Amino acid sequence: MVDVVFPHLADVQVERVVREDGTVVIIGRSRGDPVPCPVCQTMTDKVHGYYRRRLADAPAGRTPVVLEVTLRRLVCRNYDCPRRTFHEQIPGLVERYARRTPPLAGLVAKFGIALAGRGASSLLAATGVVLSGTAVLAALMALPDPQAPVPEAIGVDDFALKRSHRYATVIIDALTHQRLDVLDGRLAVTLEAWLKAHPTVRVVCRDRSTAYAAAARDGAPQAIQVADRWHVWKNLVEAVEKTATAHRACFTDPGAGAARGEGPTARRTRARHKAVHALLAQGASHGQIMRRLHLSRNTVKKYAAAERAEQLIHGPKYSTTVVDPFRDYLRKRREQEPSVTTWALLGEIKAMGYQGGQSLLYRYLDQGRANIEHPPPSPRRLAMWITSDPAKLSTTSQARLHDTLQGCPELQAAADHVRSFAMLLTADHDGDLDVHTTRLDSWIDKARNDPHLPALRSFAEGLLIDHDAVAAALALPYSNGATEGVVNKIKYLKRQYYGRAALPLLRKRILLT
Repeated sequence: MVDVVFPHLADVQVERVVREDGTVVIIGRSRGDPVPCPVCQTMTDKVHGYYRRRLADAPAGRTPVVLEVTLRRLVCRNYDCPRRTFHEQIPGLVERYARRTPPLAGLVAKFGIALAGRGASSLLAATGVVLSGTAVLAALMALPDPQAPVPEAIGVDDFALKRSHRYATVIIDALTHQRLDVLDGRLAVTLEAWLKAHPTVRVVCRDRSTAYAAAARDGAPQAIQVADRWHVWKNLVEAVEKTATAHRACFTDPGAGAARGEGPTARRTRARHKAVHALLAQGASHGQIMRRLHLSRNTVKKYAAAERAEQLIHGPKYSTTVVDPFRDYLRKRREQEPSVTTWALLGEIKAMGYQGGQSLLYRYLDQGRANIEHPPPSPRRLAMWITSDPAKLSTTSQARLHDTLQGCPELQAAADHVRSFAMLLTADHDGDLDVHTTRLDSWIDKARNDPHLPALRSFAEGLLIDHDAVAAALALPYSNGATEGVVNKIKYLKRQYYGRAALPLLRKRILLT
């Protein structure tokens, strides 16, 4: 029975099994076979004396198990060996200074990696292992770091230890996604030193960070830098949103707000825009305008860059309400009978299943949300439509996007640039760097030469700064998406500590998870 339940005790001669105070105690001794000297490897069975070891073992049926084993102190038969006597160890069961058997130590380590200290301690107690959270963390920190050869392609990214205060850098294998190292800080010199210590790196996948770009350039000049395609696309989406904001007047009704009465925010925006441009017309500098109007420099620059106040006035942001499913009915009903009362409309839509109250319907109609079939899209939503795959947009969204672009040549041009750049990103990453570089240069030239799209021109100039890395992203199959996924998992590990884990412990779990 012991051999079946405890197969790891095959090298122990079990004498008896007793139960003491809710603990199973297995008492045994070594089998007396000759063992090698740890220094000269001479086999010996000459006994100098005996000693007893007591180790905690893996639980059996949620019951703690303790192993009491009598071992020998042996005499080396090689008289030239500097070690005259030594203690017998049973490989895989009894190790020097160990207080737990390898099966239990492995169990504690797995719980520690998955749940850290307090959580692992609580769950281990349910299995029959009583350990404090501190003991679990000590066992976890005693585990060796995984040793793996540094690959040719790596991915690097940063994550926050404390947002806006302290950061760290994670390095992974770009192909197998195995964690390689975690560095304290995200400065260029930190990654540069690591790259110099690992000269076999040939490809560095990163985001658009200038610090990592400088580190890869100085620490691994032989490596090809590959910018992350997702970050490149994200930068393009931001440029399109700025363009949509600048041309908001093309797809919104400027008189709609005035008809219902503009709010204080819109009136303040118009007054500030008028005051800033009046001072600019008088020759005042941005610094003088800051002091006279008590505005920040970025605010002055924003108002100065806007030709019309409408470009700065955001439309009302309405959340979804229970009235929305009845909007079309309310609009058609008011078109058929303009004098119909809100109370009558309330009774009609209640008969159709409306669950809201009278005040909500009054406010909904007073805001004019039922006057038009579809309210004008926000700049962010319009940017989302422009930068999405047309095949994945609904029929309604496609129609609204088409109507919006028809009314604004600048937005139509921006959409054309986006479509052509999407073709560059989604093309086959066949490794032909020259062909993809030529296509990228052609797109950059077209975007920079369009005088009506300053945001896209700025995006194109940013691509020139990181030109080689972006071209490599278009040509090579490498991506930094796996590193971003590792960072998301790191955030999960951080939440288990409630933000109170020091970097050595967090680093250990990142590398072992």
